[in-house]
Amino acid sequence: MSEAKLAGIHHVVLTVTDLDRAIRWYGDLLDFEVLFRWDTEDFDRCLVAHPSGVILGLTQHFATDSNASFDPRQPGLDHLSFAVASREALEAWSRRLDAAGVDHSGIKVTPRTGFTLIDFKDPDGIQLELYLGETTS
Repeated sequence: MSEAKLAGIHHVVLTVTDLDRAIRWYGDLLDFEVLFRWDTEDFDRCLVAHPSGVILGLTQHFATDSNASFDPRQPGLDHLSFAVASREALEAWSRRLDAAGVDHSGIKVTPRTGFTLIDFKDPDGIQLELYLGETTS
């Protein structure tokens, strides 16, 4: 077996239109905390970490064509899915999203796989999921 092995995903970077808004939204709603922030001539970026170990980079680019809306049908990110441990956790998230005024799908079961999830979007329209990776049967 090859020694070239992946140990997991270290971080995911998302392009946002308003970095400060994104930092607040991911922090207030999903409990991410700022690790550090840096600015360049081309972009401003902030790495945020979740207590579960997930790290996101939130990046606001300064290119003039960077105001296009997110489209999951274009090459690149389709959606980002966060794991939850139980149906009860999904129910708690449904209540939390409601309380925050975030539109979401409600708890639904995927017809083909039987997995249970909630999907919703961040302020830039990036689709996010809360995903219970076990079947309901």
